[in-house]
Amino acid sequence: MTDDLVAALGPLLTAEASAEAQACGSDPGDLEQTVWLRLLERLETHGPPRAPEDWLRRAVRAEARRTRRRARRERPYAAEPADRAAPSPEHRVLAAARHRALREAVARLPGRCPRLLQALFSPEDLTYREIAGELGISQGSLGPERSRCLGCLRRLLTPEVASREARG
Repeated sequence: MTDDLVAALGPLLTAEASAEAQACGSDPGDLEQTVWLRLLERLETHGPPRAPEDWLRRAVRAEARRTRRRARRERPYAAEPADRAAPSPEHRVLAAARHRALREAVARLPGRCPRLLQALFSPEDLTYREIAGELGISQGSLGPERSRCLGCLRRLLTPEVASREARG
């Protein structure tokens, strides 16, 4: 029943969401996804609507109105509140400890992983071509090598992160 309803309403929902999205300043995909969620909620509580096409049109328009109201009410911050305040001494100490732990973990990586990650994190913002030349490997192998090195780093850091969280 649900599969039939979804298949029948899919093209109509796409068309309605595309038409309403421009007026409310929303992405048609976001509007469409929200209406699908509303339909699923309705199916769980009240079952399928008697006139699904009419229900769908009303739901799309209602979501578009909600989006317009929300856009009128919400005002973005000029800056995040946390950005306005200087970090406390505790935050600076904790950040320094995290950076030190990361540097130590990178240094313990096997092979050329330490050099590769240091080049990738370099403040000089090196290109893949420059990194490949510096390490003496082909540019095409940097992606797979980076992925392998980050996986090793993740495995090295996981026990440290888990043990710190366990202590509270």
